[in-house]
Amino acid sequence: MKTSEKKEVKEKAKKEDSQKVKNIKFHILAIFCIIIFCASICPVTMQNDTYYTIKIGEHIINTKTVDMQDPFSWHELPYTYPHWAYDVMIYLIYNLGGFLGIFISTIVFACILGILMYCTNYKISKNKLISFAITIGGMFLIKDYIAARAQLVTFILLELTILLIENFLEKKKVGYAIGIIVISTAIANLHCAVWPFFFVIFLPYIAEYLIFTVIDAQPVYRIRKKYYDIKIKNYNKKIEKEAIEENKKILDEKLKKVIAAKEKFEEKNAKILKNREAKRKEPYKIRYNKNKNAKWLILIMAICVLTGLLTPLGDTPYTYLYKTMKGNTTKSISEHLPLTLINNKEMLVVLTATLALLIFTDTKIRLKDLFMFAGLTLLMFMTRRQESMLVLLGSAVLATLITQLFTKYDEKGLKEFEDIAVSSLGTIAVVLLIVLLSVIEIKPKLDDKFVNPSTYPVDAAKYIKENLDVNSIKLFNEYNYGSYLLFEGIPVFIDSRADLYAPEFNGVKGKDGKYEGQDIFSDYINTSNISKYYENTFNTYGITHVILYKNSKLNIFLSRSDRYKELYSDKKFVIYERD
Repeated sequence: MKTSEKKEVKEKAKKEDSQKVKNIKFHILAIFCIIIFCASICPVTMQNDTYYTIKIGEHIINTKTVDMQDPFSWHELPYTYPHWAYDVMIYLIYNLGGFLGIFISTIVFACILGILMYCTNYKISKNKLISFAITIGGMFLIKDYIAARAQLVTFILLELTILLIENFLEKKKVGYAIGIIVISTAIANLHCAVWPFFFVIFLPYIAEYLIFTVIDAQPVYRIRKKYYDIKIKNYNKKIEKEAIEENKKILDEKLKKVIAAKEKFEEKNAKILKNREAKRKEPYKIRYNKNKNAKWLILIMAICVLTGLLTPLGDTPYTYLYKTMKGNTTKSISEHLPLTLINNKEMLVVLTATLALLIFTDTKIRLKDLFMFAGLTLLMFMTRRQESMLVLLGSAVLATLITQLFTKYDEKGLKEFEDIAVSSLGTIAVVLLIVLLSVIEIKPKLDDKFVNPSTYPVDAAKYIKENLDVNSIKLFNEYNYGSYLLFEGIPVFIDSRADLYAPEFNGVKGKDGKYEGQDIFSDYINTSNISKYYENTFNTYGITHVILYKNSKLNIFLSRSDRYKELYSDKKFVIYERD
């Protein structure tokens, strides 16, 4: 090797090493900033669901079984613990560190989610800077879903599933497949309501593979070719058997026409295949690739379907979501209602930006990504809580489109910006910007408490435990703080486990296909919204005491009735004894 060539090799190696160092520096900077921001968006105040989660976990630990019976309401209802494993985990955390421990665990989970989102975005888009920006924006959009709830852990697992699938398609290693199966088992136990969405992730990849398997198989071509072959074969047989020379000539002419038609057809098909290959190399908008490893995803998904049996919940992983959507609880819970973009400006901006990139620029989208984004968008319009899924699983699509845009028009500028970000001044600027955004998020929470006395009846619960026999009274309470009451050991009329109070879960399926059971949730909704009929509900359930928000509609009626004696009152809550 000549001296000049050796010098070039050394310079090339030096540049590559320098670029590797810059990449590592950027990844460290990005992860550091993501951790800071994710920690800032975590709520201090516990949500309603957290309270019953702790108590269920305690119950499972104490009884050493998932007994499928609710011990917390006074209705004595059968109950399926849809996220029993998460409940146990949260109770153990609470037992070790109280609400502070749960708060810290929420921060840890949020940071893990942010880092995984960044890794996924980078894996698919191949650009560090845009992946980082999209991750920060994505975590901001789903901050309302960051809480001590089972969904946060399942978000992590779903994001990890995307990473494993992408790596499996690229390298086809058994370890990735095993990881996917383990995740499926974990989700079925941690949050079986989300488990069906685990399979939604597979569908775009499998759909792309199957579509092009069918296209490449050319079923129409094969059928028509078979038709010509059979026809030619039949003519040859007839010619062999035909004794009259005149008829042989006629058959021979027909045979020639069929052969000519077949050749013309095959020539036309060859042109179609050639054009198809050219389009695959230079597609207009959609990039598609028939990844051979995708066929194994079908087998992996089939195995994952069976992991629903690896729970103590019977058939619940398979039926829970269906029963929930079939019931009427979804009509009264805001996160289950359809999304209207006019009331969600952030998602309107995201969808508009994505469509604008696809329509007005030369960016291209992978067919599987188009399926994923379109499918999740449809689910979001059906029920607004799925906006979190769209942000989590669809952010990589937006990151890829933006990367393509910059690569086409200003790739050099984008790389220069990345280099600036990892310089001393650039790092300081990025960190300061993230710290500023984090301070904006933290500032409104500085005075927050783990238990908000404005939302939850802290003092009222103390009064009930000290002055009333909680095991003999039948207390009517409101949905939004029912979980806190049961956390305090007070049997409740209702709490945020809406499924428990619907006949789809506490009843038995009748011959007509309808579930026969107590529709406590509907009775509560009707009593709260049309409060003048409250006596009907109270008589049906034998209510002895009532606790209400002072500003509730029902309190207006009770405060004017001689039948209800006020036992307790503070700024937010009032307790009545019913005569």
